Amino acid sequence: MHEVEHRGRRAYELESDALELVVTVEGGHIAVLRDKAIGINPLWEPPWPTIEPSAWSPDQHPEYGDGPEARLLAGILGHNVCLDIFGPPSEDEAAGGLGVHGEAATATYTVDREGEWLSCRAELPEAGLRFTRWLRLKSRTLQIHETVENLRGVDHPVGWTQHVTLGPPFLEKGRTRFRVTGTRSKVFEGEFAPPGRGLQKPGAEFDWPHVPLRDGGTDNLDVFTAAPVSGGFTATLMDPARDEVFFIAWSPTHRLAIGYQWKRTDFPWLGRWEENLSREQPPWNGRTIALGMEFGASPMPETRRRMVERGSLFGVPAFRWIPARSRVEAEYRAAVWPAESLPERLP
Repeated sequence: MHEVEHRGRRAYELESDALELVVTVEGGHIAVLRDKAIGINPLWEPPWPTIEPSAWSPDQHPEYGDGPEARLLAGILGHNVCLDIFGPPSEDEAAGGLGVHGEAATATYTVDREGEWLSCRAELPEAGLRFTRWLRLKSRTLQIHETVENLRGVDHPVGWTQHVTLGPPFLEKGRTRFRVTGTRSKVFEGEFAPPGRGLQKPGAEFDWPHVPLRDGGTDNLDVFTAAPVSGGFTATLMDPARDEVFFIAWSPTHRLAIGYQWKRTDFPWLGRWEENLSREQPPWNGRTIALGMEFGASPMPETRRRMVERGSLFGVPAFRWIPARSRVEAEYRAAVWPAESLPERLP
């Protein structure tokens, strides 16, 4: 384990024979999971400069926007965790300082070496939670173990989502392909993209991967969009017949695959967030291509109140309970490996 600087950020680096892993101290983001042989990091690196979330202020950093997502966008990289909400805060929560996707993605982590594991711990004072993530890199596989501990004496409903985002050069319009163990799906009910740029039919239900379009027909989500401009979000229920579920993304240009595999009972939902040059406001500025493959306990990015009121989708819970003075755990793994065609499964 080495402390390094990554894009001006404090971070720690682990290396195996095949991969390089970089984790930021602030936000705890898995910023890099790079194939050392060809030098490609499939995870998203935003086209704007990033700063430490603790250095952000609305007056000094208008280049990141002015909403409750600005602090997160100032420091976002690769794979961040959403906790204890998945989506925006309420107006009252935002007025109190809570940002989009909760505290975990902007908290400062204590990073330590524990044998073969890298541990990252953070306290989330507003939520009353302690979050810990352990990471172990073995050749082409990253093993991840997480715990969420409720420090209070009341049961706590949470959104808990792995916000894995892919980006260029791995992500290419009309070329990058996907394999997902998904079943029933639904488009975000409201207007997710800017006016005129959301091609998907709001609220439409469908079977993965053929999403209905607003103007008729369908789009195949197994291939990243070739549209000039688009944006959208779909929620997909992972296959109830499987104990373990996964997604795999494959670049035919680089002959490289990345995949995540997890227990369905931990994270039954996969959210697919598409940003294809659609957002004009800072810091997006109409120049961002990214695809979130966001697996978690909640189907839709929405406020805490809306999450609880929704209760479930397709008969499956839309959030997870953390009992009073208790902790829950989840395990999953990621892999990056060379592949001549779209793999059937993770190695």
